[in-house]
Formats: sequence, structure tokens, C-alpha cells
Amino acid sequence: MEERKTVEFKKAEFEIREYIKKSLGKGKISRVRIEYTPIGEKIIISTNKPGLIIGRGGEKIEELTRVLKTKFKLENPHVEIDEIENAEFDSQIMADEIALGLEKFGPLKFKVIAYKALQKIMAAGALGVEIRLNGKLPSSRAKQWRFAQGYLKKTGDSAKVVDRAQARAETRPGTVGIKVSILSPTAVLKDRIIVNEELVNKLKKNSEEIEIPIVKEVKKLKGKSTKK
Repeated sequence: MEERKTVEFKKAEFEIREYIKKSLGKGKISRVRIEYTPIGEKIIISTNKPGLIIGRGGEKIEELTRVLKTKFKLENPHVEIDEIENAEFDSQIMADEIALGLEKFGPLKFKVIAYKALQKIMAAGALGVEIRLNGKLPSSRAKQWRFAQGYLKKTGDSAKVVDRAQARAETRPGTVGIKVSILSPTAVLKDRIIVNEELVNKLKKNSEEIEIPIVKEVKKLKGKSTKK
């Protein structure tokens, strides 16, 4: 019984997220979080375009709040906006941007769209990025294309800091699946080594400290051989 309630609860949350994303438009929202407080439900919308989400005088937020009360039976929903400062490091926004480009210009220009997104992300300062497109590009048979640049962790604990997202583009030949992985410059990597002047000087000093005893030992051995 408890399991059924949990499934229904998660299903209701999923329906709320999908409705918000669909009603506000593709490419405007990264993620939707739902938190439960004693005074009601808190709906946190992460976006890089807060003005478009809020609307003139907050009309879109008011309309969304009304729908959440009537359609989804939330008691006291409170909508908050979490502004994303660097949209280039948000994989969901970039995946949706690629999807919108494919739907607008068609799948024949998929390379231009993918490379443009790749350059945009790397120019913003990302450590690495990978874009995967899967669908009828450009032939009648489905094929996977990969576009990557920089450094990207794929295994281990460090791979958890990579931001990953998926999107779909509904084109005339068919559906195109999009996967985007981004490693932002603010990501904390435990196994990352930064080679700077200080490290180079330290390595030189360590090598000299090791080299001096070896040279002395070689000279002693040479001296002994000459006496014989």
C-alpha cells in the first residue's frame, strides 16, 4: 500500500514538472524542484530567462499558481525563480537550444548547430563538453554523431561533477535524441593537477636534491676504480 502511494506521489510530481516545462516553453527552463514546507509547496524553477517566466507584472507566475491549485490540487503553491547566471554551463539549457535549432533549421544543418553550441560552451570557459546526436542525420537510417572538445570525466567519483542532460527534437524525418555533458570550470576535481610555475620550480628542486647524491656516489665509484 505504501509503495503504491509513493509511486502515485512521484508520478504526480513528474506531471507537475512536465506541465511547467511544456507551458513555459522549451529552452527556457533547466529544471523544476518541488519542496514541501509547513506552509505549503515550494516550486523552484531554474531558468536563464527569468523575465520571460515571470511575465509582465508577474502574470505568468499568477496563472501558473492558479493552475497548480486547480488542476494539480496543491494546497498553497509558492513559485520561486532560481536564475542561472552562466547558461553555457547548464547542460539542459544547451540541449534544449540544440533541439530548437534542429526543429527550426532542419536536421541537414545538424553539424553547424552542434559545432556552434560546442564553441559557445568552450568559449565561456568550460573544461570539456560532449554532444551526442542520435537519429536520421542526415540519411534515412538512424546514426549517432559525437562532437567533443576538452577534458571530460566519464568514470569514477569525479564523473559525478559532470552536468548531463537529454532533449528531443521533433524534425520532419523523425525524432532526434540529444545528449549533452558539460564539465564547468567551477567543478571540484580531486584528481586534477594544475601545472603552473610554482609546481615546475618545485619539481626542478626535487630533481636536483635527488641528483646531487647520485652524482657524488658515481664520483666515489670512479675514484675507487682509478686507484685500482
